[in-house]
Amino acid sequence: MRTRPLGPGAGDVSVVGLGGMHLSIAGRPDDEATALHVIHAALDAGATILDTADVYCLDDTDIGHNEHLMAKALHTWGGRREQVVIATKGGMIRPGGRWERNGRPEHLRRACDRSLKALGTDRIDLYQLHAPDPEVPFAESVGALAERQRAGKIRWIGVSLSSGVVAECTRRGVGFLAYSPVGGGRLNRKLPDHPVLQPIARRHGISPHAVVLAWVLAQGGTVIAIPSARTTAHATDSLTAADVQLSAADLAAIDAAEFSRS
Repeated sequence: MRTRPLGPGAGDVSVVGLGGMHLSIAGRPDDEATALHVIHAALDAGATILDTADVYCLDDTDIGHNEHLMAKALHTWGGRREQVVIATKGGMIRPGGRWERNGRPEHLRRACDRSLKALGTDRIDLYQLHAPDPEVPFAESVGALAERQRAGKIRWIGVSLSSGVVAECTRRGVGFLAYSPVGGGRLNRKLPDHPVLQPIARRHGISPHAVVLAWVLAQGGTVIAIPSARTTAHATDSLTAADVQLSAADLAAIDAAEFSRS
C-alpha cells in the first residue's frame, strides 16, 4: 500500500483511507454489524486512516454516531490499532438534521471533549475544523483547537480551506485530505458508463471509480483520498486506486472529459 505523510513529523498514512459519513447519515446500513464489517474490510485492505466527524449522524440527537462506530470497529479489529490514524472534526451542528456551522471557541471546546469520549481515547490523532464559520474570526476557531492541543487532547490540527490549497500543501509537505473525491452520489453513479473512464479502467484492471481516485491522487504529492462507502465492495474497490499510476495521457484525457451531475 502506497503511503504519504500527513505532515512534517506526523508520519505516513495510506494514500486512500475510508470516510465514515455514509455509514451514519440517512441511508446508512440497517445494522451496526454491517457497518463494522465495512470498516474492517477497509482496514484489512490496507487503509491506515479513518475519517469521521461528530456530525456524521442523523441529527443533533444522534451526535457522535460515526465516532462511536469507528471506535468500536478498531476495538474489535484484529490488526494493530497504533498503525491507524483517526481523523475527526468539529465546527458544525445538526439541528433537525440540517448542516450548520458553529466555529465558536466554546462550541469547539465542548465538541472536542465529546469526541474524545466517543472515540474512547485521551488524545485525538487529527482534529479538524470542519468548515470555517463566517460569523466567527478564523483565528478564534483555530485558537480553540490550539488550546486543546496544548492541553494534550489533540495531536495534530487540520483546517478546511479553499483556493490553491493543494499546491500549498504540496509545497509545505502537508497532507491534503480529499473528501468526497468522486463528487458525490449522482456523479458517482454515472462513472461506470463514462466513455473516457471505461478504457482507462480496462487497461489498469480497476473500476472507473478507482480511476477517478487515482486521478485525484495525481493532483498533488501530498493528496490523501478519503472516499466514503456503505458496502465492503465499495470500500475495498476504492483501495485498489492506491497503487495505480496513471499515465500522462490518461490524466490529460480525464482533465479534458466532461462530467455532469444531472
